[in-house]
Amino acid sequence: MKQIHLAAHFPGVNNTTVWSDPEAGSHIEFDSFVHLARTAERAKFDLFFLAEGLRLREQNGEIYDLDVVGRPDTFTVLAALAAVTDRLGLAGTINSTFNEPYEVARQFASLDHLSAGRAAWNVVTSWDAFTGENFRRGGFLPQDQRYARAKAFLDTAAELFDSWHGGEVVADKETGVFLADPRAGAFEHHDAHFDIAGRFNVPRSPQGRPVILQAGDSEEGREFAASTADAIFSRHGTLEAGQAFYADVKGRLAKYGRRHEDLVVLPAATFVLGDTDAEAQELADVVRHQQVSGQTAIKFAEQLWNRDLSDHDPDGPLPAIDPVVGENTVAKGRASVRMYRDPLATAKEWRELAAAKNLSLRELIIEVTGRQNFIGSPATVASSINELVQADASDGFILVPHVTPGGLDRFADEVVPLLQERGVFRTEYHGTTLRDHLGIGAPRPLH
Repeated sequence: MKQIHLAAHFPGVNNTTVWSDPEAGSHIEFDSFVHLARTAERAKFDLFFLAEGLRLREQNGEIYDLDVVGRPDTFTVLAALAAVTDRLGLAGTINSTFNEPYEVARQFASLDHLSAGRAAWNVVTSWDAFTGENFRRGGFLPQDQRYARAKAFLDTAAELFDSWHGGEVVADKETGVFLADPRAGAFEHHDAHFDIAGRFNVPRSPQGRPVILQAGDSEEGREFAASTADAIFSRHGTLEAGQAFYADVKGRLAKYGRRHEDLVVLPAATFVLGDTDAEAQELADVVRHQQVSGQTAIKFAEQLWNRDLSDHDPDGPLPAIDPVVGENTVAKGRASVRMYRDPLATAKEWRELAAAKNLSLRELIIEVTGRQNFIGSPATVASSINELVQADASDGFILVPHVTPGGLDRFADEVVPLLQERGVFRTEYHGTTLRDHLGIGAPRPLH
């Protein structure tokens, strides 16, 4: 049987998190990060994951809660967590559009040293000029160019990580002079995106390179992941959609000289536990209504309709008018508004679904925006997770609790032991690095 991989996502303030729940804690105080990370490590999870928010999201000029906002600096948080955990992988989202390879490679190599080989880099691009205003470039790249830059960025960073391969620096204690292997840290890279040369100043880290994660679902994103990533996040968590995505990305590996097991597929998933399946279902309904208030439903609808809908009743019917086709001018700083490649067709589908099930606008948004959910007793949730993994719909899941930081506690205490009893999840870590946990081995040579 396949072994299941599990990761814990610290969601921050967004629509998934019921941040107004009395049990919710701070999303910026270090104790919250420590609680979730230590819970994940106690449960023998593969890794702890941080998303990224480079600018507060706005809609109609107002800050809103549909996505990650107010997130502290990723490297600062992960470096601090390295000191209070021992085996848990530490993954951070760092943008390839608004950063430079030397700086990012230096930061990840340092984190890998500090954590004794537990660093992971979720490589993302950024498409929107709104976020770009925070940076010198102040703009954005078309989709084909941003993936080209991301590929060049990752290749350049890998050259920096590998620049110490076989080289070493030894200090002469009497003279204070460093005797360096001429090869140690030397690099030179010239292409359309980067023109750099010098000497990388962080020795080769325990993993050689950090584990590379990627989350793109477009054709370009899937190809990028197949060629370079060690793990890919997916939004396809149901059986049929998961199997199709799994077969697609795994089927792309061979042409890059990679094996089936070299890429780990990890959909994001929420979960709601109860003493019985019925109790969990009732609680899940409460949670979804907490996550999608009337105001939030309007915000979601505005992203598709690309117009102000504040005069619409969220408990009434869907807007009768059609979406405004073209550049989204309502929502700023959120990539998911690009999900609607054909807004008119999506609006038609939503209307048909609402009519078939007699759904209000809010009820429709609750239905169409929900991620893959595991809902039920601990036994039911454990069985559901195992069935999907064994059926090659995924290799595991990135779990997103709806309450931070204690939302993972019951899963760790009641679901994980059931998976361990089935023999599909580790009872102890068998290695020290994140590459060990994921079973992906050492990074491949560049050439």
